[in-house]
Amino acid sequence: MPTPSRGVTPRPDPFPRDIEWRLPRHARSVSRARTLLREQATSWELAPDTTETATLLLSELMTNAYRHATVPPGREIWTRCVLKAGRLHIAVTDANAALPTPRQAAPEDEAGRGLTLVAALSDAWGAEPRPEGIGKTVWFELSVAPGTTTGT
Repeated sequence: MPTPSRGVTPRPDPFPRDIEWRLPRHARSVSRARTLLREQATSWELAPDTTETATLLLSELMTNAYRHATVPPGREIWTRCVLKAGRLHIAVTDANAALPTPRQAAPEDEAGRGLTLVAALSDAWGAEPRPEGIGKTVWFELSVAPGTTTGT
């Protein structure tokens, strides 16, 4: 009969590795999402540069969802963050079915660079209609260097 190994007890991960927030479609939700992501990144012990990049890109997607999702009042913006296998996947879902496309902003434009930033700074990104038929999800992924989180 095999003897159980001594002194090596798998430790359950003390923090969730998959979290979702549902925020009102309001300008204040953009800063709230940034704060929530920074807090979660701290608990996941992500590297500061990964946290800052993820926060910037989340802010861009939340701003797009707030500004461009012309939907009835009361609709929410959902954000989901998953840390798995060395990848941080962040998705923003809103109730507008129009899929976004990056555009070329002119130097004098004050807006229009959000998706260009997402494309430039993420390892991957995309947008797809929600399977339920109401709205879309825009997402991005960042690589998380080995050893920068606990429990991965």
